Amino acid sequence: MSAAGDPATILVVEDDLSLNAALMATLKAAGFRPVSAKTGAEGMRWLVHYRPELVLLDLGLPDRDGLGVIRDIRAAGATPIVVLSARGAEAVKVAALDLGADDYLSKPFGVEELLARVRAGLRHGVQARGSTPVVRTGGLEVDLGRRLVRVDGEGVKLSPKEYDVLAELALNLGQPVSHRALLRAVWGREQTEVQYLRVYVGQLRRRLRSAGALVLSEQGVGYRLEER
Repeated sequence: MSAAGDPATILVVEDDLSLNAALMATLKAAGFRPVSAKTGAEGMRWLVHYRPELVLLDLGLPDRDGLGVIRDIRAAGATPIVVLSARGAEAVKVAALDLGADDYLSKPFGVEELLARVRAGLRHGVQARGSTPVVRTGGLEVDLGRRLVRVDGEGVKLSPKEYDVLAELALNLGQPVSHRALLRAVWGREQTEVQYLRVYVGQLRRRLRSAGALVLSEQGVGYRLEER
């Protein structure tokens, strides 16, 4: 398991070589540490070895059914599972969720949606672990489980949306998060107005002013929480 502030380890269990490679490249570019597995057996070995923060799991594996892998992962612990599958039947989705999967993405899917689901899964995993990591940068501390923010040891009161924006940036410390990804993660698909996000980032910067200019704009891309 990664230490607070380190890239989150994502285990990709996918036997399609081209999709596996694309997922690895996408996750690495987004600032995560991806680990690849091509079979269910290999995935379980890497689960024990790397202790990933999240598993991306294909159901159509060559050595065994993905539903059985979900059962084994859940028996081993509470690692969040996002299922990736071409199976569109509602019964299969229900079975995966009932066995303990946290989310389900039907193929094909977009990169931004995938990353938003990954970040949501990581947040859920942080909350489920109880003893949660605290992201620290400069004089800022963000307790991702208890939803507490401190600047130089003093508590800072944020609105729920301000906190959600900050938490999303903290999960990707030092890495840019696109406007679209932030909007989807914090407000959902229905919100696409970037100006709406700018208002909240402006408010967030004012509340964190004494910690310095930590929330940086990435021109034409989004925002980044500076790592100090």
